[in-house]
Amino acid sequence: MILVLNAGSSSLRYRLFDVGADGAPAGAVAGGLVERVGEPGSPTPDHASAAARVAAELDLARRPLRAVGHRVVHGGTRFRAPTVLDDGVVAAIGALVPLAPLHNPANLAVIEVARRLRPDVPHVAVFDTAFHATLPPAAATYALDADLAARHGIRRYGFHGTSHRFVSRATAALLDRPVRELNTVVLHLGNGASACAVAGGRSVETSMGLTPLEGLVMGTRVGDLDPAVTFHLARHAGLGLDEIEDSYTHRGGLRGLCGDSDLRAVQRRAADDDPAATLALDVYCHRIRKYLGAYHAVLGRLDAVAFTGGVGEHSAVVRARVLAGLEPLGIAVDPGRNAAPGDAARVISPGGCRVAVCVVPTDEERAIAEEVREVLAAVTGRAEGPLHGIRQTLPRPPGPAIQ
Repeated sequence: MILVLNAGSSSLRYRLFDVGADGAPAGAVAGGLVERVGEPGSPTPDHASAAARVAAELDLARRPLRAVGHRVVHGGTRFRAPTVLDDGVVAAIGALVPLAPLHNPANLAVIEVARRLRPDVPHVAVFDTAFHATLPPAAATYALDADLAARHGIRRYGFHGTSHRFVSRATAALLDRPVRELNTVVLHLGNGASACAVAGGRSVETSMGLTPLEGLVMGTRVGDLDPAVTFHLARHAGLGLDEIEDSYTHRGGLRGLCGDSDLRAVQRRAADDDPAATLALDVYCHRIRKYLGAYHAVLGRLDAVAFTGGVGEHSAVVRARVLAGLEPLGIAVDPGRNAAPGDAARVISPGGCRVAVCVVPTDEERAIAEEVREVLAAVTGRAEGPLHGIRQTLPRPPGPAIQ
């Protein structure tokens, strides 16, 4: 069995996968979600206690396991592939905390508990940033003073990489086309949201940057913002940096625009002609549409648009509004297909449309389990085809090396 531990900033999702005869993850035999970790009044004060709770529920100390897979949000430029954890790798992940202060500490707390309870099996880190290691320098580089950027590791890293990789491959399978021949824009829309341009299975542009704050409008995050807003708030509103960061991260996005961070509530209010919710929905969809057009230009030829994540998979309203009027670009949705409920991967564009519009459920835990399986296959020498490295052996890409 392979256990996957997916720690978010205030949650811990876990899945236990049975392993088939070929070593691939089969059905999940257990799973769940610990929510509100560290929030006021929560019975789970921190991620270490959340991991201990999961371990008790699964009887982890005695459970037969082949490996444990851990989601780690930020791998900097050092970690470009799934990596077996040892003390040195854990220390390197800790050194990246300044780049992901809300996520990497949670990931590390869960790793510590799991490694202590099961030191007898490999623990593998799967990094959100790894899929975006293929970004070309023109996409990864900010027009900042080059020496300053190099000293402090400032560049575009991108996130949601495990989901973007999984969905781009699943889209190719849905369309019965080789992923290496497909150009896809993946729209991962949930409480966190990001867009990714995938050319032949490789990330070539993505909306999140140094941190998961940049890009699309999210539940509570502002997304793209003129940097001078920070200076204005400091000088004229008297806000400190911590207050500004909190506003951008926790009190912006949909919540900042209309008071609700849940898009379902925003849609209901907009349907009742609530002006604040209507504006919030307009801003949300406009930003996605703008990125889609930009990524179409980056890719040159666009074969598919894939919606995923809680919003992308379930909001026919958002899908229709984002793509409305794009027929001259070969992009359209069939109203009936778009409105039809369903949980399976499906095509919602009209037959014969130049660009396939798809709804493709993401499954980050299964994706992590599959990447762990590839590492195990490399260890045993039973792998076929290209593999991710067991340890980081690839040369670092151009740009700052974050230790």
